[in-house]
Amino acid sequence: MDVNAAVAAAAAIAGVCTGVIAMLAFRWSERDQKRPTRTSLHTDAVLPPGVDTVLSVLRSSAVVLDEADAVVKASSAAYALGLVRGGKLAVEPMLQMARDTRRDGEIRQVELDLPRRGTGRGDALAVSARVAPLGSRLVLLLVEDLTEARRIEAVRRDFVANVSHELKTPVGALSLLSEAVMDAADDPEAVERFAGRMQIEATRLTNLVQELIDLSRVQNDDPLEDAEPVRVDELVTEAIDRCRHQAGTKQITMATNMAAPEGLEQGGGGRRAGGTADLHIWGNRGQLAAALGNLVENAVNYSPARTRVGIAARRVSAPGGDLIEIAVTDQGIGISDRDKERIFERFYRVDPARSRATGGTGLGLAIVKHVAASHGGEVTVWSSEGQGSTFTLRLPEAGAARDRGPSPTGITDLDGEESGEPDHDPENDTHTAQHDREARETRAPIPAPEVLP
Repeated sequence: MDVNAAVAAAAAIAGVCTGVIAMLAFRWSERDQKRPTRTSLHTDAVLPPGVDTVLSVLRSSAVVLDEADAVVKASSAAYALGLVRGGKLAVEPMLQMARDTRRDGEIRQVELDLPRRGTGRGDALAVSARVAPLGSRLVLLLVEDLTEARRIEAVRRDFVANVSHELKTPVGALSLLSEAVMDAADDPEAVERFAGRMQIEATRLTNLVQELIDLSRVQNDDPLEDAEPVRVDELVTEAIDRCRHQAGTKQITMATNMAAPEGLEQGGGGRRAGGTADLHIWGNRGQLAAALGNLVENAVNYSPARTRVGIAARRVSAPGGDLIEIAVTDQGIGISDRDKERIFERFYRVDPARSRATGGTGLGLAIVKHVAASHGGEVTVWSSEGQGSTFTLRLPEAGAARDRGPSPTGITDLDGEESGEPDHDPENDTHTAQHDREARETRAPIPAPEVLP
């Protein structure tokens, strides 16, 4: 009996001890759950109310640091710029600014050039960093990327310098020539010679100012506001007419697969290689004519005498819709690989001496590039030194003009209007449709550059 009582007492004591231990463990667990952890000290709990929301909508890269220089909060842009790595601020000058601001509470700002992350290139990333205190223990760092703004400013500065130089040359020449005319007032031949030079410089100055105006309009205006279906053969005709005198002087033959103006077979003429009068481009007629005219004019100016300049157009299929390709091919001096990367820059010339002799301003190809881009197209170049160049203008086809198709009579005039009412013959419908398909499929391709003896 005494043994059983002792066992029961021991069991009761053991049960009480187990209950006490369990209760203490439960209390200890609750206290641990309420105690702030090391992680929670560096999260949103320590940020002032609303700061997290404000940082999430800022365009600048944002980083919040605590008193131990640990990153409490960082935006995705800060990680993209490489400012934060491994939970630490990776840019030493910014880290030192944060420490100084935490010590004296003053707001600091500085511009820095940082290496681009993972590019391996020598160019730097220009940023503006601003540090301010955030509460009693935190520091806020805001970083703005200035790289694109710096690039635009450099382009603007170079453009102003180039314009000033280009304007100074003819203006200076006019000033000197006017003094020469005054000194040679008693020599009619000298006055006539100097007056001719003055006219050349005045024309050069006028062309430069006009091309500057054209470039400004192309960059600032929306060409599709006044867009219309423009016939490609009419653009080619205008370009040939524009360069007729220069081509005739150098005995350059201009070959095209479009309907060229009559009377131009010799010395700047054109020969028709196939019918492509159904090609239309949707855009601003004036800008398109200026772009194609610049390409043809360059081809004539940079071609030796008694050579050929080819202008060809065709329709090509593309995933986003059919495109119209207009290729201008010459047999000139060609363009080196180094120059091909820069020929579409404003005021850049492959051969400055030849460009000045022909009155070039260095803006023609820049205008072509902007016209192509504003119309949803592109301009590309193929060239080989000593063999010539081919500039290809690709622009979206005028869908409305193509969908309109031929008139029911099958006879249209140059304006696309019906010119007659011939008798309808149902038996010829199938034959006519098949003939039209064959004609489209066998349309003459753009000719390759040809070297004439």
